[in-house]
Amino acid sequence: MEVESGTVNLVSKEGDSFPVDTDVARMSELVKGMLEDDSADDEENTEIPLPNVKAAVLKKVIEFCTHHKNEPMTEIEKPLKSAVMAEVVQKWYADFVNVEQVLLFELILAANYMDIKPLLDLTCATVASMIKGKTPEEIRKTFNIANDFSPEEEAQVREENKWCEEP
Repeated sequence: MEVESGTVNLVSKEGDSFPVDTDVARMSELVKGMLEDDSADDEENTEIPLPNVKAAVLKKVIEFCTHHKNEPMTEIEKPLKSAVMAEVVQKWYADFVNVEQVLLFELILAANYMDIKPLLDLTCATVASMIKGKTPEEIRKTFNIANDFSPEEEAQVREENKWCEEP
C-alpha cells in the first residue's frame, strides 16, 4: 500500500529535518522508491535520510518541487533557443536558477542524486546557457578553468575541430 497523502521528513546531510508533503517529495524518484519500500511500515512520520544533500540545497530543492507541483515548468527545447533562461522557461524558474555558480552546481548534484528530472533539466540548461555562444577563452573565464594546453596542443585541437566552428 502506497503512502498517498501526509508528510515525510527529508533529512539533510547536517541532520536538519524538513517536513514535506508526500506528493511533493515523490517528485524525487529516489524518495518515491524509498517511500514504496517503506510502505509496509504504517508509520506516519517517515524520515528519508539524504546524506549527499546539504540543508541549504535541500531547502531550494523543496522550493522547486513545491512550485513545480503547482505550476509545472514548460519543456526545455533542445538545443537551447536562447542563452537567456527567461526566454526558455517561465520567469519563476529563470529566477530560481539565477544563483551563484557554487549553488547551481550543488543543485545539479542534488537533482541527479535525488533523481528529479525537471530540476536536473533546468539546472543543466542553465549551465548550457552560460556556455552558449562563447569562445573557449570566455568559457574558461566563466567557470574559472585553467588552460592546460600548450600553444601547440591548442592549435592542433582547434585544427581538428575546425569543422564544428560556426562560419
